[in-house]
Parts: sequence; C-alpha cells; structure tokens
Amino acid sequence: MAGFESPLVLAFLACVPALYAMYRAVLSRRRRAAIQFSSISYLKSAMRKGRRTREASLFYASVAAIALMIVGFAGPHIPLEQAEEGVNVVLVIDISGSMAATDYPPTRLEAAKRAAGTLVGSLEPNDNVGIVTFESGATTAAYLSPYKDRVGTKLGAIRVSEGRTAIGDGLSLGIDMATSVPNKKKVVILLSDGVSNSGVITPAEAIAFAASSSIQVHTVGMGSEGRVVLGYDAFGRPQYAELDEETLRAIASQTGGSYFKSVNAETLDAIYRGIGDEIEREEQETDIREWFFAAALAAFAAQLYMRYGRGRIIQ
Repeated sequence: MAGFESPLVLAFLACVPALYAMYRAVLSRRRRAAIQFSSISYLKSAMRKGRRTREASLFYASVAAIALMIVGFAGPHIPLEQAEEGVNVVLVIDISGSMAATDYPPTRLEAAKRAAGTLVGSLEPNDNVGIVTFESGATTAAYLSPYKDRVGTKLGAIRVSEGRTAIGDGLSLGIDMATSVPNKKKVVILLSDGVSNSGVITPAEAIAFAASSSIQVHTVGMGSEGRVVLGYDAFGRPQYAELDEETLRAIASQTGGSYFKSVNAETLDAIYRGIGDEIEREEQETDIREWFFAAALAAFAAQLYMRYGRGRIIQ
C-alpha cells in the first residue's frame, strides 16, 4: 500500500492554495491599476495575452517545484514486486541411515538430491540457496550463495550417514542460515523420512525459532505406500522406515508453509517443482522520493528557461 515516511510534511502543501490566492490578488491589482491610467500603451502591455500566459507559466512552474519538493521530503513509497532482491532458500535434507532405502531408486537420498537439484536450477539469478544436512546432528553442506552451480556440486557430494534423525537441529541450523543474508524473503524446505529421535533442539523449539524469525518452512515427507524394511536387529526382527507426518505437518502449519507427502520419485520431483513455483517475491515498499525531486528540478529548470532562455519574459 502506498504511503509516506513523514506524512506530516504534507501539511506544508497548504501553502500552495495560499500562493495561488496571492497570485490572483496581484493580477487583480495590476488590472485595476492599468484601468486607472490613461496610457494606451501601458494598458496594452498589462493586458497582452502572451505576456499573461508566460507570467502564469512562470508562477505555475514555481508552485509545482515547491509542491513536488514538499511531497519528496514527505518520503513517498509504493509497493512494488522486488524480484531483483531475491529470496534466501535453504534446503534441509535428512541423511540418516533410512535415506539409504531403495524404494526410491536408486536410493531415497539420491532421489531427494535429484529433486532438490531441479529446484535449485529453477531459482531466479538473484536468489540465494544453501544446504543443511542432518542425522544425529546437523551440519552445513553448502553455504548460502547465489552461485547455483557451486551449490549443485555440493549437493551432489552429499552421502548417507549411519546416524539417527535430529529434525530440530537440522531445522534450527537451516533457519540460522536463512537469516545470514538480510533484506530478503526467507524460505526453508525440510525433507525427512523418519522420526525425530536425536539432537539437542526439539522440533517444537525449532518451530518457535522459525516463527520468531518470520521464516516460512515447507516440509516434505518421504515414505512409500507400503512398509519399507531397512534391516534387521540382533534378534532377526525387521526394522521398518517410519515417517512422522504429524511433526512435519506441525512445522509447516505453524510457520506458514505447506506439507507435502511423497510416495515415489515421481511425486518427489513434482513436489520440488511445485515448491519452486510457490516461492513468492514479496511486494516491498519502494522509496520514490527521488522521482519527486527530479520532477521538482525539471519544473525549476523550465521556469529558468522561460525566464532567461529563448522567448524569455521581458520584465
């Protein structure tokens, strides 16, 4: 919404109608004075249409310059979509042992990396992107950067760990990274296929951190329709991959993001393409005082030209 930084300055615009009233009063006195004298030449000079038009132009140019300067000093601003400002996008990727499952060929992690690469390639030139990985703890895989090719190389180098799943740690580090470059919209995309069972920061604490930092978090849950066996314990009992959708839904809903459920590699690719399209460029208040100062300067220059340039008014 358009507005002004210092709206009280606009009160000085009240001088504009006062100046106009003074101008009309001067013209009226001049006409009365001309009628009182019998000199025909003076009367013609006072009433000459061309002279009156130029004098009026001088007055209006002066008033326009004053009015434009007043508006400029009030600090006008309008909302414009600032795509050139870009967005900070941080990918937070689960690399715990369950991401080695092969229900997403060749593995869950490789499918996630491929889909994330599609998202990275779809970002705008002035967007920044970074990567955080987590298992029993969290670490930075690629610092926030506008160089998508370098981030893509770092993405390709990510490998599965044998650790557990510290969703809170991963999300917190991702939020911290998103805020490292100011004055941009911040979006975190968290992907996990498991249950948070490790780390020093709980998902609830990470959600509060995201909310206090005004960061939108989209979450992606990886899990097949059927149960996926990850291995067997010491007693020969199968260990299944588990997906904590409740936690992922809470993270998204409480930070203004969306939750997506992926059941295979194709839906995962579609999800990341969709998230790329959903990233919004916020309308930001753009200061336009320079426009008014430039217009005031143009009005002042026009007045100088009329007064001293070709066809100037002879005083």
